[in-house]
Amino acid sequence: MLQDAGTATVAANGLIKDTTTQTFVKDVIEESKRQPVLIDFWAPWCGPCKQLTPILEKVVRAAKGKVKLVKMNIDEHPAVSRQMGIQSIPAVIAFADGQPADGFIGALPESQVVAFLERLTKNKIGGDDTDLLKAADAALAGGNVAGAADLYAKVLAQDGAHVGALAGLARAYLATGSLEPAKQTLALVPEAKRNDPAVTAARAALELAEQAKAVGPLAELEAKLAANPLDHQARFDLAVALNSKGRRQEALDHLIEIVRRDRKWNDDGARKQLVQFFEAWGPADEATVAGRKRLSSILFA
Repeated sequence: MLQDAGTATVAANGLIKDTTTQTFVKDVIEESKRQPVLIDFWAPWCGPCKQLTPILEKVVRAAKGKVKLVKMNIDEHPAVSRQMGIQSIPAVIAFADGQPADGFIGALPESQVVAFLERLTKNKIGGDDTDLLKAADAALAGGNVAGAADLYAKVLAQDGAHVGALAGLARAYLATGSLEPAKQTLALVPEAKRNDPAVTAARAALELAEQAKAVGPLAELEAKLAANPLDHQARFDLAVALNSKGRRQEALDHLIEIVRRDRKWNDDGARKQLVQFFEAWGPADEATVAGRKRLSSILFA
């Protein structure tokens, strides 16, 4: 059974916390004797800190307990950063066995943060998430919706803002006709990642599902078109309904037919609908590839 979108984001299970001057020894030095601990020196006014901290949190979650992250606001707790000679932020210091072991200054990209942690822990970071996501996508493509949803949830347990997993989970909801949970899941995508191809495809699929609910029963639309093959609106609505049933080729055929007969109908509506289909299906989908070829042959003939 698909879980609620809100439960997909799992807490960091003690891997990430804030510290103070009073708790620094316990949270960082003592804890580093069990596994490496990163301390992130930051301040609310620091723009690069706002870029780096989410990356640190994501990579630490992906490390699955091999390392912990402790954050210290230097405005509220300046003594430790002064003692350690921190002169600019963001500054990240790694402690291991009770001693500083490595560190860096400035907002590094995610790939470099991953490499830093891999050197520190001598383990690959985040590989399982990639494997899980591939398995989830394959399960969804194969019709195993519940299995796919479980795998997406496992990815989100490590990274609650994982764009591919959020988009995939939304698609899993759509496959069961659960439009509202799909919408809630897509709302969890960070603002900066809302134009990611996986997200835009899932959003297009959601819009198509909502559109399909409004066009009426499939049988009625088929009868309406049979009675009048020149009824472009009936043909258009039938294409939307067929797509919602997974009958992509038939949906494609009907929209191509409208474009062929009357390109300007409904302000180029059939072509625009095809473009939305292609976005929802994905660029590598067989129906998308075939549809783009057929559309081009008409438009540029």
